[in-house]
Amino acid sequence: MIATRDAYGEALAELGGENDKIVALDADLSGSTKTGVFAKKFPNRFFNMGIAEANMVGTAAGLASVGKIPFLSTFAIFAAGRGWEQIRQSLAYPKANVKVVATHGGVTVGEDGGSHQSVEDIAIMRAIPNMTVIVPADGEETKGAIRAAAAYKGPVYVRLGRNKVANVFPAGHKFEIGKGNVVAEGKDLTFITTGLMTAQAVIAAEKLEEEGISARVLHIGTIKPLDKELVLKAAQETGAIVTAEEHSVVGGLGGAVAEFLSEECPTLMKRVGIYDRFGLSGKSDELLKYFGLNAETLIEQAREIVSRKK
Repeated sequence: MIATRDAYGEALAELGGENDKIVALDADLSGSTKTGVFAKKFPNRFFNMGIAEANMVGTAAGLASVGKIPFLSTFAIFAAGRGWEQIRQSLAYPKANVKVVATHGGVTVGEDGGSHQSVEDIAIMRAIPNMTVIVPADGEETKGAIRAAAAYKGPVYVRLGRNKVANVFPAGHKFEIGKGNVVAEGKDLTFITTGLMTAQAVIAAEKLEEEGISARVLHIGTIKPLDKELVLKAAQETGAIVTAEEHSVVGGLGGAVAEFLSEECPTLMKRVGIYDRFGLSGKSDELLKYFGLNAETLIEQAREIVSRKK
């Protein structure tokens, strides 16, 4: 198990050794975001911008304009919040080649509480034109996502977490922007998940199999652009969808899937996530349980939707 933020630190440092155009910027949180790994190896290509997120975004845009590939990092609450206008105006509008890698997304920030738990950032970034939005499931996918982001020409938002998460993908897993992955096959319903919820969906599918319910698990590592082909195939073949994310159900993965299917293939659907409220202070495991972000909730929703389908 490894935290996706740790995998990011490793991947960024590796890329820095392969491409001297890559630079890193941080808003005085490099120990937490793990850009400090890059800073130690390449101090002349690392910029601590202080607690000035908007300025950091503008500086990154300037660096991109002269051919650099900037990776800028801070907590998700600050990236999507304090840096929003500059991300929209200076990165997305001109299609600047800047990668915003935001750590500490969701309620697993823990004791910092609702003020620091970003449960809206996926929705905010997904709504910005020209912005690609990535939410890896585990450390292995994170490494691939960072490499894919570096190779992609244009603005990218990558959402990472604080806590160690279970492995979903094997070593050498290939990440491709805009492509989902069928993690487990099934015919009665499909779990469409992202981030740490994919591992929970795998557990849920295994337990449901014991009850005679066959659940497909479809991991969506890129929220935007959505892999519409895989989502449509799942809807047509299983006839029931349960989405799951460590994020608000408003505008996140569940919203993206519902918007698409409502137009292309209306399907029975349930959304597991945070229902229009802020987070709370507490231990991360307790908060995941409190908000129902676990295999138990997925199992309950799967049973209900399969019964409705019949």
